[in-house]
Amino acid sequence: MLEDADGKILDFYYLPEKAHIEAIEGSQVVAGTLLAKTPREVSGTQDITGGLPRVTEIFEARKPKEPAVIAEIDGIVELLGEKRRGKRTIIVRSESGIEREHLVSHGKHLRVHAGNFVRAGEALVDGPLVPHDILRISGEEAVQQYLVREIQNVYRSQRVEINDKHIEIIVAQMLRKVSVTSVGDTGLLPGSVMDKFEFRAANEALTRCLKITEKGDSDFDEGAIVPIEALEQVNAQIEALGGEPAQGIKPKSATASTQLLGITKAAVQSASFISAASFQETTKVLTEAALAGKIDPLVGLKENVILGHLVPAGTGFRTYQDSEVRIRPEALEALKVEKESVLSRRFPLLDGPPREAAAVPDIAVSEPLAEPTLTPLEELFSAPREPSSSTESTDK
Repeated sequence: MLEDADGKILDFYYLPEKAHIEAIEGSQVVAGTLLAKTPREVSGTQDITGGLPRVTEIFEARKPKEPAVIAEIDGIVELLGEKRRGKRTIIVRSESGIEREHLVSHGKHLRVHAGNFVRAGEALVDGPLVPHDILRISGEEAVQQYLVREIQNVYRSQRVEINDKHIEIIVAQMLRKVSVTSVGDTGLLPGSVMDKFEFRAANEALTRCLKITEKGDSDFDEGAIVPIEALEQVNAQIEALGGEPAQGIKPKSATASTQLLGITKAAVQSASFISAASFQETTKVLTEAALAGKIDPLVGLKENVILGHLVPAGTGFRTYQDSEVRIRPEALEALKVEKESVLSRRFPLLDGPPREAAAVPDIAVSEPLAEPTLTPLEELFSAPREPSSSTESTDK
């Protein structure tokens, strides 16, 4: 605690446990004077837990030991001198006057000072963050980035490179469930945990419906949810008969909050009881499925592999498996003709008809052709040879 000459308190400085105080009580100090030294084991701001235990802690969404306290709203920090139940109180006051109290253990090292401006989600003391608090205060995207970053820090410390997409797939499954907070005009149960895609489908179905406020001459009940097309058809018939049409308003959608589940709990709460039973808590999953009379639609990979079916991926999708191939003879004939025409144009000597020999043009001869003139050497060899005298004497 710093006081001026008149005894007015100027500021508080909270020190962690095992801190060594350098200043002497009652001495005069100036700005920049060293008041205390923080021990080495307390000065660290990063979680030193590494390896597989840290990865397991993150993927199972467990609350870490001695977690940090984070600010719930944006505002100015105010530190109170008195203690409450052995803890210090940090107040964050927003510009609109909203206050949030945060209780901090006495041994925690503060990361903020009085008068500092903090954002919602920032840590007020040292320590690992709680993923559930990040989800509640900062939202779904912030906790996704935190989980991916923490997992990557563990693997990068071991010089292992992993693409973010592999971790993001697991994180997406951890954030797949939502808890219904307000049912609106849907038929959902308050507090029920369901798949976020099913929740969106239930709200999208309401966009194509209207809630009956005045039934008029129709048979609809007030408060009933009716498709817009059906209401328009009924109103058209009533107006044609001169009656009073029914009136409707846009129904109220349901609201839900995202749930962060560990990979073990997320796998057990799978929509497929075959997939859930193959992981953990087999007896519990099968018993609940039997009592509820569940039907497995077999839309996932795991349940199809267990039953020996074709995996619904690629050509194994139902769209390809349920399609029929029909052959039209006229289409095959047209394809054959087109193929022959293409071949005849590209390779006329191979696929085209044999070509006739070119006719030699006739030459009109009006006069006898003159004999060709021979050279003296050609005349010598072309002249007929006479028998020699020796041959004649021998014959005689």
